[in-house]
Amino acid sequence: MGRSDDPNDPKGLIQEAYRIEGIALPECRSIFLDWALGFPENRDQKQALSELHDIYAAQYENHPMTQVLREGLETARAPKRRGGWRGRSR
Repeated sequence: MGRSDDPNDPKGLIQEAYRIEGIALPECRSIFLDWALGFPENRDQKQALSELHDIYAAQYENHPMTQVLREGLETARAPKRRGGWRGRSR
């Protein structure tokens, strides 16, 4: 794995996952975690995730990495409830 021209996948991790024959869901989750941890702080990770999903989902609908990207989008869009006193004071 190396560099990529895609600013949403600068290390080419997501792209490489789609190229690995017979890759399974646990490996895709591990690759996704590496992608998330290494993503540049100055870029919008949610936007990048959405764009990556748009690129790959139609072509690789049943690929485990597509499922991981979809799960990431759902988690990123889920409303967060504030706990503790801040959540109760409203």
